[in-house]
Amino acid sequence: MTDAAPISYARTVRGSGPGLLLAHGAGGGIEANYGSIMDGLAAQHTVVGVDYPGSGETPATEAPLDLDVLVDQLVAAADAEGLDTFAVSGYSLGGPVAARTAVRHPDRVTSLVLSATFAHVDTRTELATDIWHALHESGQHVLLAQYLTLLALSAPVLNSLAPAQVRAAAEHTAAVIPAGTGAQVDLVRRADVREDLAAITVPTLVIVTAADSLIPATLQHQLAAAVPGAEIAELGTGHLPFVEQPKEWLGLITDFLGRQQDRH
Repeated sequence: MTDAAPISYARTVRGSGPGLLLAHGAGGGIEANYGSIMDGLAAQHTVVGVDYPGSGETPATEAPLDLDVLVDQLVAAADAEGLDTFAVSGYSLGGPVAARTAVRHPDRVTSLVLSATFAHVDTRTELATDIWHALHESGQHVLLAQYLTLLALSAPVLNSLAPAQVRAAAEHTAAVIPAGTGAQVDLVRRADVREDLAAITVPTLVIVTAADSLIPATLQHQLAAAVPGAEIAELGTGHLPFVEQPKEWLGLITDFLGRQQDRH
């Protein structure tokens, strides 16, 4: 058997200024995860992101996803846009992608911002992703969307909605769940960058989503503690800072990146 032909990764490019690469979460995409803050990021940076297989315009693949391949594709997008150096922002699954990028390309990565993320999953999060994966593969996408709403929104935000609103939102979400969700969630379960963290040498901000039921704050703090000199900021949100507090999330990212640029 021959290997399948390589797929072409869809690329988002916005703005001008210092480079900023974006790595998105499982079952998301660059637009889904960063769209609400993209204008603010692009006002100060040349923003480059790639959609993983089965998200955005990137075709799905039959092969299991590999963290290093995602890193390669992100850096290749930076190369294609002429960016020699760049900061990297990783959200959720994008956190391990960003961390691995910094370790593999220490001469090119200038700083890291890791939001709502993990170095590896614990038993609770593995159980949550097992259910996520099973619901996706079974085609029960409305039930999956309801389950993700329960896990991803903070209790105050979820309780501010009527049950009928939640149901309607779930039906809408179910219709746009990326085809590559199953493979991306499978990578969440396998990703483990614990051995990479001590080798990170660039300024790093870990943004902890304090009311997160999918990636608990404990996991996020464990990651931060293992990165030398990492700064920690907390948002009182669930797993979706871009839904619950986009302005605050943007402010944390841009303030940190601005401080790093002022030092050079």
